[in-house]
Amino acid sequence: MQVELLNHTPDPERAIATAARLCYAPVGAAELMETMPEERVRSVLSTIMGSGHFSTLEHASYTFAIDGVSRVLTHQLVRHRLASFNQQSQRYVRFEGGFPFITPPSIQEDSEAEAAFQELMSASAKAYQRLLDAGIPAEDARFVLPNAAETKIVVTMNVRELLHFFELRCCNRAQWEIQELALKMLDLVRPTAPFIFMDAGAPCVHGSCPEGKMTCGTPFSRIVRE
Repeated sequence: MQVELLNHTPDPERAIATAARLCYAPVGAAELMETMPEERVRSVLSTIMGSGHFSTLEHASYTFAIDGVSRVLTHQLVRHRLASFNQQSQRYVRFEGGFPFITPPSIQEDSEAEAAFQELMSASAKAYQRLLDAGIPAEDARFVLPNAAETKIVVTMNVRELLHFFELRCCNRAQWEIQELALKMLDLVRPTAPFIFMDAGAPCVHGSCPEGKMTCGTPFSRIVRE
């Protein structure tokens, strides 16, 4: 999995604080953005995060390039509706000579399971190629491609949605692949807005677990990934 931060709102914390302060200021946003002291920015951000007035967080956004993930992951990802997505198309991109795919770690750890998995991926690739060779359009040949098929996607989220995404997907109960993605994304955004993302992550990072009987029972601990 490769995750790259392509772009983000310049000085996101100042931009958010400016939007919040404008509601009570006699001057315009451009002047506030230019002249607000750093300590005032932190004070405003503290009020926002403490009061739950999160609409101002929507004024800063982040765009990520995500490669080497499965369709299983992106089917989950696009359920976050307050975001923008552009994904590699299986309708227009033809995978001649086989398609790349993601193998879950649990399958890799079991030699018999991995052999069965590899056999199925090979059969899907052969069927896909036979359909293409028979003149079937790629948009129809793709029906034999599995959820394991590798894909690429560009994602843009505002800060409010990112915090919600991190709460759900950094959790130990999240599916392993999207949890890995969320942790990588959090690593990329935290240096750009350290105050806002200071407590970002699973709910147990900053409070109690909301999962009830579904809780994993273990407070979140970061898995260090090389």
